[in-house]
Amino acid sequence: MDSLHHRIAANIDPGDGRFPQWSIQETRDFLVIRAELDQTFIETKRNKVLWEVVATKMKERGYNRSTEQCKSKWKNLVTRYKGCETMEQEGMRLQFPFYNELQTIFSARMQRMLWMEAEGGASGSKKRSSGMLLSSEDEEENEESDREKGNIGSKKKRKVTKGSGSSSTHASTGGNINDLKEVLEEFMKQQMQMEMEWLKAFEAREEERKVREMEWRQKMEALENERVVNERMWREREEQRRVREEARADRRDALMTELLNRLRRDG
Repeated sequence: MDSLHHRIAANIDPGDGRFPQWSIQETRDFLVIRAELDQTFIETKRNKVLWEVVATKMKERGYNRSTEQCKSKWKNLVTRYKGCETMEQEGMRLQFPFYNELQTIFSARMQRMLWMEAEGGASGSKKRSSGMLLSSEDEEENEESDREKGNIGSKKKRKVTKGSGSSSTHASTGGNINDLKEVLEEFMKQQMQMEMEWLKAFEAREEERKVREMEWRQKMEALENERVVNERMWREREEQRRVREEARADRRDALMTELLNRLRRDG
């Protein structure tokens, strides 16, 4: 029964009575999509368009979710993630099986912030890095304020121009498509920039490795040359010692021969 309750708690958003329910696999796929767009979510104010992108990517994976459902799911997941801060590791896995995915997203966000502060060091980078720490509630507030401003503007337009509903609908649709294209282009540009930076860092590490390898080879060659020189000197000393030994042996033999000859003559 306990495992059944945990599975039900993992598949249903607390306080959300809408159906169909989110399965564990669907939630994991949703978090993968949300993680890919996290940097764009932080750096742009048009979150509504981004949530449309998320809903579109969910449909590509076979899930029929609206932008509101995706946004509500993200908000609930972040709320549950924050509630796990005081729990033990085992309790997190039982109560919230998506803790590791959320931890990965926020850790990557923090790393990007630290990297931007280290690379930029200017006020502009500080503003961008501070924006990266926005929580889901801040994002929702930004969207709500934008929506309220849009509603006020639309009411004024309806008072001024009546009967132009169809044209305004087409215009808003075209504007959303243009915004979506701009967001996707910006996202692709950022991805290419990150790949270029990773490539430069990889090339720098590879160059550093080649330099260290060259230094190591030079040291090995110097040690080998020193060994060869020492071995040659040792052989020369051995040859000199052998020559001296042979000279002493010859002199000793000569003395012995002379001594024997004297003894013979005396005898």
